[in-house]
Amino acid sequence: MNKAVVLGTALTALALGACNSNSPSDTLADRVENAADARADNLEARSENLQAQAEMLDNRAEQVRDTGESRADAIQAADMNVQGMSQEQRDAIVANQAAAVR
Repeated sequence: MNKAVVLGTALTALALGACNSNSPSDTLADRVENAADARADNLEARSENLQAQAEMLDNRAEQVRDTGESRADAIQAADMNVQGMSQEQRDAIVANQAAAVR
């Protein structure tokens, strides 16, 4: 029985050794391909991240536009005395650093 186990193990090892007899060129080619795949996966992940960031920035830009339009509407509706304001006050309103209407 021990001879059968030893013989079976030897044949299995021999078969596995034959399957794994890649040439040095094959091994290098596999390494190059695997490294390129890893770099490509990294680039794809970065691309997906950038797409998500771009979508977030687009949404934020839309919010900024909507806020600017609302502030402009409020200024027009209040019929503010813009001539009575200093240039600094007008600039602060434009820069969104001061309330447009109180």
